[in-house]
Amino acid sequence: MSAISELRAAAAFLSPLGQPAGPASSAVTPTPRTMAYFPLVGAAIGALVGLAWKQAEHSSSRFLAAALAQAADCGLTGALHLDGVADTADGLLAHVPAKDRLDIMAEPGVGAFAVTAVGVALMTRVAALAALEPSPALLAALYCSSRSVMVIGARSVPYARKEGIVTAFLPSGSFPPQTRPGPVDQALLAAVGGAVAALGLASAVAGRRGAVSVVAGWGAAGLVLESARRRLGGYTGDVLGAAGVACETLGLVVAAQGTRSPHG
Repeated sequence: MSAISELRAAAAFLSPLGQPAGPASSAVTPTPRTMAYFPLVGAAIGALVGLAWKQAEHSSSRFLAAALAQAADCGLTGALHLDGVADTADGLLAHVPAKDRLDIMAEPGVGAFAVTAVGVALMTRVAALAALEPSPALLAALYCSSRSVMVIGARSVPYARKEGIVTAFLPSGSFPPQTRPGPVDQALLAAVGGAVAALGLASAVAGRRGAVSVVAGWGAAGLVLESARRRLGGYTGDVLGAAGVACETLGLVVAAQGTRSPHG
């Protein structure tokens, strides 16, 4: 598959805007190399959300502009990763035996843990955005970082299911604990490069605070992935989405520290 096709597959998976307008049969099937383009697509989504945020603040209050920016995020991502937050919260936090957690995450309904987690994530993100000056570049860095973390997690933590939505993205269709990526894994290399680029861009935009926000986001994502490894035996597609949201959200919170008051 060509690089353009892989990019299209990554965009189609991460955003409704990247999905083909024609019949479903015209969609590009992802491969393990598709994940190499996740950081780039993430940066593009972040930049678009940032532009919507910046435009909204010209004619709206800070809180309304922040809320509209979050609405733009939901539109551009199809709320895919927030759905991951909901399912992951129900699976990891439910008081049930370990063997039942994956079944809970596969159910279409949501429970109290899911509602709470999504609500807290949305409120926190809007509040952090409201405390920041609109910056498409900062959001591009944080969104690039979060998608890079998703890829690194997918290549370093076992897949918890025998088969699922992530299967097509994995080397040889699976990634059991005893297997490790080969010496040349384009997706992993691109993800590491994306993480470094995100760190550099955030530093250029917000200095030390920007760098710390990216690193803090990595820690939040790592905590989600480690919790999944302990409670589920590995990650799922939902867990990757939750890790990405955690990465972005804590990054926004750290970036907002010491900035202007939303009432100033």
